[in-house]
Amino acid sequence: MPFKKGKYYVPEHSNQSFNRRIRLSYTNLTAPVPSKSDPNGKPKYSVTILIPKSDTATKADLDASFMAAYNEGITTKWGGARPQAQSVIHDGDGLRQSGTPYGEECKGHWVLTASSINKPQVVGIDNINCELAPSDIYSGMYGRVTINFYPYNAGVNKGVGCGLGNVLKTRDGEVLSGGATAASDFNGLGQSVQVYPQTAPIQGTPVYQQPVAPVSADGCQSYNRASFLIKEAKCTT
Repeated sequence: MPFKKGKYYVPEHSNQSFNRRIRLSYTNLTAPVPSKSDPNGKPKYSVTILIPKSDTATKADLDASFMAAYNEGITTKWGGARPQAQSVIHDGDGLRQSGTPYGEECKGHWVLTASSINKPQVVGIDNINCELAPSDIYSGMYGRVTINFYPYNAGVNKGVGCGLGNVLKTRDGEVLSGGATAASDFNGLGQSVQVYPQTAPIQGTPVYQQPVAPVSADGCQSYNRASFLIKEAKCTT
């Protein structure tokens, strides 16, 4: 199957790909952060992609895309040289380059980090025309990500990097940041969706109505996690 990027299909084994059924970690998608390997470099937006090892088709596609970018670099970046091909797709059951193990969320997954100096658009599956609020973007959510592999030549450092395109959030997941949501902290102590009383025009008895999300200047309702879950449930039943 060809890779899908946005509304277009690009040829199989090109250096562009579209991941499926993935979980996102280290989601630096709302503000750029300096690179740990290059703290003096330009800050970047980034996300770590967790691909289940059971998804062998996606892994094969990514490997082919990586090698396509590597072969392109031989002629366009490295003047015929063939530097050692160090894959940016890592084994979540193995060790990091520092020698420390990956986190528990990486077990049973391939781990890939994509980055860009340009801010990605992060949208929800219920409305791909409106970007999500920062509070709805977090490590642990599930989604789809457009990425591209590219060859680079930075002096003595030559290799293949992974560029970040846009992100589609498909559903919520357990937060991976080590914190907890207010909903999980106070589960059972209050309502998950607030209702507001209003007076009936004739009888004067209170009636209840769910609040309507505010509408921004571009006509988009502000996104909230509760409404996302409700809409997703309706779509999957």
